[in-house]
Amino acid sequence: MTLTELIFAAGLGAVATWAMTFLVLKLLVRHGIFDTPNERSSHAQPKPRGGGLAVLAILLPSWGLISLFHGAAPPGFLAVLAATLILAAISWLDDVKNQPVVLRLIVQFAVVIAGIAFTASDSGGFLVFQGVLPDWLDHLFKALAWVWFINLFNFMDGADGITGIETLTVGLGLGLLYMLTQDGFGAAAYPIMLAACTLGFLVWNWAPSKIFLGDIGSVTLGYLIGWLLLVCAAQGHWAAALLLPLYYLCDATITLVRRALRGEKVWRGHREHFYQKAMLRGAGHAWVSRNLLLHNIALVFLALVSVSFLPWFALAAGTFVVAALLFRFANHPMTQQGTSSATE
Repeated sequence: MTLTELIFAAGLGAVATWAMTFLVLKLLVRHGIFDTPNERSSHAQPKPRGGGLAVLAILLPSWGLISLFHGAAPPGFLAVLAATLILAAISWLDDVKNQPVVLRLIVQFAVVIAGIAFTASDSGGFLVFQGVLPDWLDHLFKALAWVWFINLFNFMDGADGITGIETLTVGLGLGLLYMLTQDGFGAAAYPIMLAACTLGFLVWNWAPSKIFLGDIGSVTLGYLIGWLLLVCAAQGHWAAALLLPLYYLCDATITLVRRALRGEKVWRGHREHFYQKAMLRGAGHAWVSRNLLLHNIALVFLALVSVSFLPWFALAAGTFVVAALLFRFANHPMTQQGTSSATE
């Protein structure tokens, strides 16, 4: 695949997803599939949810065509695509009518185990810890981390544009990394196409949003991005694989630990993420997403630096970038809008 072909494919993918989102939006409204505000919501009015259906409808066939005509598919590609369809089905059912947590977790562990097994078979190992740990322990840690990543991606999707920005920057970061480290653009095409399709959806999801990703979007994107990041780490770029999603990792994990230490039910909805604290104080959806974008650009730069420079230095700098964003969100000055929101 040439650079011109990649740019054309990405542009076509973005436009196609934009158009598909319009069609899915009409479908969701017609069938009354809405996200009703609850204790975790940052919105006051119901909005259509399930927009991830549009992203997957363009992304998965696009990946299939890239694999067919240009090759360079990541290890475990076909199995992960099949597992994504299974995960998308249960997530869609959850969008239409809430499914039991246990059922969702069983499906998540099943698709993760399948993804690890087939990716390891295709790559001859798939060892994220580079052989430092026994193979079985490496696979166990990968499975737990992957399931956690799926869920944190879902947990964090609570503001207009936020998961779109996260997916866009992680996809672009991985694409640029592969452009720097591999010959040709075949491997880069998969994360770049992910970013392009997300951009097409983001037009509809930017504040004020007209449609939400829903579980079919956030859960499946968490699965696919988790897979791409684990493959990246197994190829030796472990620092980059940590840096690109570092804000989501830190916000979700710190919030979960805090709630667990207080004895709260961590699977229940809430508004305690750092970005949600900023919104409760009056920060707008667009302000949150813009700040995430700016800091994620810095993380992308550091991820690229980590490939050819000191990875520990890049990771330390990335930690500082994320800490600055967490502090900025947690200490947003209270406004009159925030006062009103906090008392509703």
